[in-house]
Amino acid sequence: MLNGFASVMIYAIVGYGFTYLLGYAGLASLGTAGFVGLGAYMTAYALRNLPGVPYFAVMLAALLVSLALGAVVGFISLRIEGIFLAIVTLGLSEVFYQLFNNWLDFTNGPNGASISKFPIFQTFFDMSRKDAQSAFYIFLVLITVGLMMLTYNLGRSSTGRAMLAMKNSSSAAQAMGISLLKYRLLAFLLSTAYAGLGGVLFMSYLKFSAPQNYTIMFSLNILAAVLIGGSRNLVGTFLGSFIVFGITPIFLQDIPFFRENPWVINVTIGVIIIAVVMFYPGGLVQLTGNIKSFFRTRIADRRLYTYGEED
Repeated sequence: MLNGFASVMIYAIVGYGFTYLLGYAGLASLGTAGFVGLGAYMTAYALRNLPGVPYFAVMLAALLVSLALGAVVGFISLRIEGIFLAIVTLGLSEVFYQLFNNWLDFTNGPNGASISKFPIFQTFFDMSRKDAQSAFYIFLVLITVGLMMLTYNLGRSSTGRAMLAMKNSSSAAQAMGISLLKYRLLAFLLSTAYAGLGGVLFMSYLKFSAPQNYTIMFSLNILAAVLIGGSRNLVGTFLGSFIVFGITPIFLQDIPFFRENPWVINVTIGVIIIAVVMFYPGGLVQLTGNIKSFFRTRIADRRLYTYGEED
């Protein structure tokens, strides 16, 4: 169960980065899986083959590489957008997948890469495995909360407002003096940085990664989590990540029916996505708002009826 909640937090971090693209800048990307996998494999390679390198240096290196590749995709986004940009990023994700599957010296190929100890807490503080896992879990909680706060504040800053203006109308945004180059590039840089960091944390906590973790389904699931929760709502993104990635490992994997019929879970998630997109395009946030509005109206009507009786 602890691993399930840790996975939800890691995927929520990736989702927070994706909100910059989808929720604020209005850009479509299906390459998220590749950047997460890159961060994970870089971490595994460094911790296995470069034991003297500090963990935070590994994390920084993964972020820098992710930023460099994100800059490339950001420049591409200036020439194409919409479904064509999604296809380009899908192609990039497939390139990553083939590298993960065939670059044996770096990724160990289809067998996957693994590490034996939790970074920092076992390697530096020499804690027991159980204590190190608990400590890294707390570390993961702190990073998740910190990035949620950072994303919230950045989204409500002038940067977030500029991205929203660009999303609503690129022509109007340019007329207002907003640089498409600057903010599209920034959106991709932030998104890929969060994805790379998510990969680092994925490998650090779960300690195993295989190419099949980073297929197109991963990118689609991140997209689904953000859509279900609400593309600009961070609590909603966390809940969406919980629905897509957390329900099975936390609640359903121990139920024989779902263990024997895993397809039922995927069908259920698919139905939820269809229902949300059709009836609540604002995600769970819109649904919650509608429920609150309904109860406020009912309470107001009841008070009016009561006061009318008293009169």
